[in-house]
Amino acid sequence: MTDDITRLMRLVEFSDSAFPVGTFSFSNGLESAAFEGEVYDAETLEQYVRTVLRQTLFCDAIAALNAFRAAGRNDYEEIKEADRQVILCKMNAEARQMLTRTGKKMAEICIRIRESELMKQWLEDILEQRVAGTYPITQAIYFQQCGLTEQELFVAIEYGTVNLVLNAALRCVKVSHYETQAILYRIGVGALEDYEQVREAGYEDMTAFVPEMDIMASLHEKGKMRMFMN
Repeated sequence: MTDDITRLMRLVEFSDSAFPVGTFSFSNGLESAAFEGEVYDAETLEQYVRTVLRQTLFCDAIAALNAFRAAGRNDYEEIKEADRQVILCKMNAEARQMLTRTGKKMAEICIRIRESELMKQWLEDILEQRVAGTYPITQAIYFQQCGLTEQELFVAIEYGTVNLVLNAALRCVKVSHYETQAILYRIGVGALEDYEQVREAGYEDMTAFVPEMDIMASLHEKGKMRMFMN
């Protein structure tokens, strides 16, 4: 068993925006949304963040929770299926690129932090292209291996998604640190309700239908805005 203080330390470490997996290189479509004038202040930014979060909850979070439980049962085939389901829900190439690059990087870091045969197998399969190796599934494997809980995994996914967009906003939207932190605080109030919405969900409940996000992504793929990779 892992004690509460150690678990909290690990949660902070793996949720830190400075954790070196390259998330700072991505904006989750915000760069295009700002360029097109869809996001231009704190109010529109919060609307955008909540849209991104909903997409994450009903895709990445559902798959990650299932993968976390599968890792606890040592059910590797189910982990691979969760990874496949994440990729199936990503309609644009840049979203797939973001999740696979950060997932691979996290796996590389994790096997250097702590010995884990499951993570070593996962990284080997990523390198051999037998799995996509998406970030939420890599997170799920490692959180389970480190003695963290599925609720803590969920918090890391929700916080990471929101924080990624808010950090990007400071570089491409006219908002202040005060405004972005206030948005993060307000969204955090609903985290328990968010978890309850998806905790029992299966792959059939996953959804990718957020057309505005895919339109922004397609514009970025073809556009000249290159502050972020997506």
